Amino acid sequence: MTPPPGWYADPEAPHLECWWDGRAWTEHRRTPSGLPVPPTPAAGASGRARAVALISAAAVLATAIVSGATVLRTDEANGGADTTVRAAPSAAVPPSLVVDQLNGITLPVPAGWTGSSYLAQDDVVMTTDGTYACPADTGRCRHGQVISRTAGSADGASPRTVAERDVPDAAEAAYGRDPGGRRPYGGIRSHQVVKAGRVAVAGRDGYLVRWRVRTADGPGGYVQSLAFPSDSGIPAPVVVRFVFDAGPDGPPLSDMDAITKGIRPADRP
Repeated sequence: MTPPPGWYADPEAPHLECWWDGRAWTEHRRTPSGLPVPPTPAAGASGRARAVALISAAAVLATAIVSGATVLRTDEANGGADTTVRAAPSAAVPPSLVVDQLNGITLPVPAGWTGSSYLAQDDVVMTTDGTYACPADTGRCRHGQVISRTAGSADGASPRTVAERDVPDAAEAAYGRDPGGRRPYGGIRSHQVVKAGRVAVAGRDGYLVRWRVRTADGPGGYVQSLAFPSDSGIPAPVVVRFVFDAGPDGPPLSDMDAITKGIRPADRP
């Protein structure tokens, strides 16, 4: 049987882990401690992607040099021949944390979710497993997403103000129009505030606002904007957006609370 997607020891670089997508090895690698080893940012890559690449490269450079020397000696002992066979992994070891190096936080990855620093969507740090046909038949959708981003020009605004300003944009991005101008859920019909208040996040005083969004097509969902001061020296607050489909196929709201409670500074467990 083919092992499920996950991080496994890299057959070509035993000092690193490589992402197995369920069918083949990918180019995404990280250290065993979870620090990503980024590829060279492509031309036109987003500012966030370049920033993450630079920060991550600095963090893993020393480890890569030391471990790389060991691998080189092994290759020399084999006469320089490439004897590595990239076989499929034999056991699943799914990641339990996702690291957002730019904002200096880690987030727990619940069962049924996939966390990766290399997801295709900019700022998305984890999604529920699998996709489904969007209710308005515009493509493929996911039942859950978590997005970690740095707030825009907050101008010293409190976490409450930042969260209250962000949640309408988060709802529109999730259930209104997508970047291509399509309406995967037929557009937003109404919303209701179902939760709002202060919350401790990564040892900081944060604030969250949660909406129940109803859409023209499909069951709609829940959108939450969580704002809190950055612990990485960035003056702007961190905003974590949660998008959970409603209905029996959507992730439980307890996952939203568990992820919020489990956010930690990246330099502390």
